[in-house]
Parts: sequence; C-alpha cells; structure tokens
Amino acid sequence: MGVGPHADNESCPKCGCDDASMIERVDPDRCFCNNCSHDWRESTLESEGQRSGKKFTSLDDLVARTGLHRDELVTLADIGALNAFGYDRRSALWQAERAIRPSGKLFENLQFTNGNLQSDGDLQSDDPSTSLCKFPIVNCELPEADCPLKPMTEAERLVADYAGMKLTIGRHPMALRREELAMRGVLRAGDLQSVRRGRRVRVAGMVITRQRPGTAKGFVFLTLEDETGIANIIVRPDLFARDRLVIVEEQFLIIDGILQNQDGVTSVRAEQVQGMRGVSIDFDAHDFY
Repeated sequence: MGVGPHADNESCPKCGCDDASMIERVDPDRCFCNNCSHDWRESTLESEGQRSGKKFTSLDDLVARTGLHRDELVTLADIGALNAFGYDRRSALWQAERAIRPSGKLFENLQFTNGNLQSDGDLQSDDPSTSLCKFPIVNCELPEADCPLKPMTEAERLVADYAGMKLTIGRHPMALRREELAMRGVLRAGDLQSVRRGRRVRVAGMVITRQRPGTAKGFVFLTLEDETGIANIIVRPDLFARDRLVIVEEQFLIIDGILQNQDGVTSVRAEQVQGMRGVSIDFDAHDFY
C-alpha cells in the first residue's frame, strides 16, 4: 500500500472510523483520521501489542483496554460517546456503573472476550473437590440490567453536551426557544441584514463575548449568538452601569434597541437589557474588560 490521499483497509484506532475517504495515509507508516483529527503510526501500535483499526466490541472491552476511570467513563456516557454500543445516554450511564464496579476476588482471574467471560483456569481444577467454581464459566454471558431511567430529552442532552464538552453537535440552545421568542417579536441574527436601519428591534442570544476597550469611553460591546449567526450589541456606559449585573452574569440576553449600520457593520444600539430565563447550560464567554 503506497502513500496516497486515502488509506484502504485502515480504520482509526481512536474513533473506529473505517471510511476510506476519511482516512489519509500521510507516509508509509503514518495515517491521519479526518473524522476525529487523530494521527498514528502503525509501528507504534504494533509495538504496543495493538493492531491498527481494532474496534472496541463492548463497554467492558473499552474499560479493560483503556483503563478509564469512573468519572471519565461517566462523562463519555453523558455526552453520548457510548451510544455506538447500542445505548441511549442514560442507559450508557447505567451500564457504565456496572462496567466499572469492582468484581471481587472470585472474578479477579476472569476476563471478557467478545462480551463473554473467560477463565484463565485458576478458578477450576481437575479435582472437583478443590475447584473454586463447581460449574463451567467459559462463555458465561452476564446479563445487562434494564435501565429504569427515561432517555434524556433534547434539552437535557444539550445541557450534558455543554457540561462535558463546552459545545454541542445538536441544535443550538436558541433553536429550542425559537417559537416562543418569535411570538415575543425577537428577530434572528440572520434576519438583521434585511431590516431597515434605524428601526427598533429585539434580538436574543447566547453571550459569547463581552468587551470593554480602554479607548471606547466606557462603551461595552457584546456578541450574541443564535442558531443563524451573531448579533453585535453596543451598550452605553450609563446603561451598563445600571444593568451591570445582568450584562455580566447572565448567559443569555434579550436586547431591545435601535438597528444601525456603520462602515458596513450591522449592530444594535441597546436601550434595554434583560436576562433570558429557562436555559441553563455550562459555558464560558470570552470576557475582556
């Protein structure tokens, strides 16, 4: 197999991607996965006793081969990274607790192979009177307990994504409130370009930046993000002084103001600021005061 844009018959040892169009062979011994941005050398994998592209066959196999700690496994389950094993997020959390539970002395010499328990022979002997285990245990499957928890709602998945990764590949938080916001006259950021300059508008979004340059004479500049883009907000010094707590601490804001366009940049000159309740996610804005 020569060097080329794609690596045939290869799969990523990190994410398991086996799409030939996503696996790039950088040199004869090195590959790169465009799906998860992981690169690896086959010689390194082989020296560690691993084969390139070997996938995890079960949750128990994942724990056995990676040595993940409880908090790491719980985070993976919470953000949906274990759904490939056939679980929803809450079921994965339930099974994760089972997978990392200490097995006790009786099962210390057992290992999982393709989801089945295999013995190394220490628990059984030719003499039935000295055997620790009176029954064959090879190929003994442990039943998975049914999860009594309901699957996460979309809002709960969103909260879990931001708690575990500070981002989401699902819908933007504002998209979940769009119908309600539209009834309150809130425009999307992407709609501002078509609105007449000087018109009073109402916008809302996630605060991703707060800036107060030393040369701006006390003006504060906010960037609100929604599912369609960003809206630039200008806050007067007196308004910032009056609503400082809301502007600084609220993660989501609703802004009433006047639309303006200067030097080709569309922004909203704020006249009223209020927090938007009902969305609670864990993320950090880029604040520069």
